[in-house]
Amino acid sequence: MITEQSERFEREYGCTDREWLRWMPGATGGRAPELQPGASALEVPLDEGLLRLRWQVLPPRVIALARIPRLAVAFAFEGASLQTRLKFMRHFDLFLQRGGG
Repeated sequence: MITEQSERFEREYGCTDREWLRWMPGATGGRAPELQPGASALEVPLDEGLLRLRWQVLPPRVIALARIPRLAVAFAFEGASLQTRLKFMRHFDLFLQRGGG
């Protein structure tokens, strides 16, 4: 969940870039993220400031016969207060939370 309080941080996600893009409208709370042409990047308008997301495909994680796709994602908030960042990331994390049980 939320551990970052800084304006810039990186995370790794177990998904393809196609899955990532499909999840973004819901993960960003319907904020209409704008795909940057020719780049693996999105700009997300916030109530206060914006969030720039950049990602790159990493080699898959291999565990026995399983191959898990991976993305390295860089988060860069601009002009957003700590409260705005935490509120956004709370929704983002809950939306992307995967697991069984």
